Amino acid sequence: MHDSRTGPLGGLKVLDLSRILAGPWAGQLLADFGADVVKVERPGTGDDTRAWGPPFLRDADGTETTDAAYYMSANRGKRSITIDLAAPEGQAVIRRLVERADVLIENYKVGGLAKYGLDYPSLSTVNPRLVYCSITGFGQSGPYATRTGYDLIAQAMGGIMSITGERDDLPGGGPQKVGVAAADLMTGMYAATAILAALTSREQSGRGQHIDLALLDTQVAWLANQAMNYLIGGDAPARAGNEHQNIVPYGVFSTRDGYFALAIGNNSQLRKFCTVAGCPEIADDPRFATNIERLRNRVELIALLNDITRQRTMDEWSAVLEPVGVPCGPINSIDRVFANPQVEARGMKVSIPHSLGVEVEYPANPIKFSETPVDYPRAAPMLGEDADTVLRDWLDLDEAAVTLLRESGCGID
Repeated sequence: MHDSRTGPLGGLKVLDLSRILAGPWAGQLLADFGADVVKVERPGTGDDTRAWGPPFLRDADGTETTDAAYYMSANRGKRSITIDLAAPEGQAVIRRLVERADVLIENYKVGGLAKYGLDYPSLSTVNPRLVYCSITGFGQSGPYATRTGYDLIAQAMGGIMSITGERDDLPGGGPQKVGVAAADLMTGMYAATAILAALTSREQSGRGQHIDLALLDTQVAWLANQAMNYLIGGDAPARAGNEHQNIVPYGVFSTRDGYFALAIGNNSQLRKFCTVAGCPEIADDPRFATNIERLRNRVELIALLNDITRQRTMDEWSAVLEPVGVPCGPINSIDRVFANPQVEARGMKVSIPHSLGVEVEYPANPIKFSETPVDYPRAAPMLGEDADTVLRDWLDLDEAAVTLLRESGCGID
């Protein structure tokens, strides 16, 4: 399976000791790119997210398995082996695997693996070329280092919830978290980038290194322009709902069957909208003639436009506005997302084979390589299903040696 991979990281060996989302997301990205990612899990239960359902994966007979959709979302392309890290025998197996590994990803609490001799200082003596990526809530240093970190806490403390959601003085106002675990996912993205950078550095130095990543740090980093607005301007940005703080009209508007996004960035686009919508008087109104005036008269303009946009459906507005160059789009539910012709044309849904004999549909990796395309050899693995092949491929063990290892108490099922 792994000899036929087409991605740019073919031949790279990754030991994934992480659970939940941030670490597994990084590992899945590397797997998408062709790396051999071995997921090390607790005997008996495995990754916590295996139980985070419903919904759960069904086998070819329609029988529900114990693997949740949540787990499936972050572990495709990997192989699974169970090892008891608390047992000396299990620790010995990890060290043997580390001898062959290029990368190790872990998200245990600070110091959690040191007591097993599986921290970076210990394992770097086993394999000086190892790139060791640690992901925690608050990092390896600082007054919060020992705190447990979760995505919601990172979003709250890292500022994104203070700028997400409707204003407090409007219906439904108040802070909102992002609809997916954005701090986790972005940390996984940063982790994959950092790992690739460290591997490039290793090509020059011959040595691996330790990567220290925190959910809170990541969340602060991708405040992006909103952080710069504060750091340069001195005022903390506030929630503005779906509206733009500098451009009007730029936001979400009601339609006959839902909502659509309208992003009018200049006077010409406003006039085009008003022509198509049959309200040229709005574009001619001095209150709305320039963006500066529209900002001053935001409430009045938004009310007028909502009365107009309610007269057609989401798709009807898209059909008449896009041809004349007015940026817009329907607020799609997820079922509509995957039925969208552009999403279909870009191949953003893929069917991936599972060892149970079923095909599992996934959102595709969005990256299109011209020479080393992403491939999808398998869906997320069942718990411990790849122990034999991993031990054979990584450690050159035959069947008898694998049997002895299983009997040693290392936790391999």
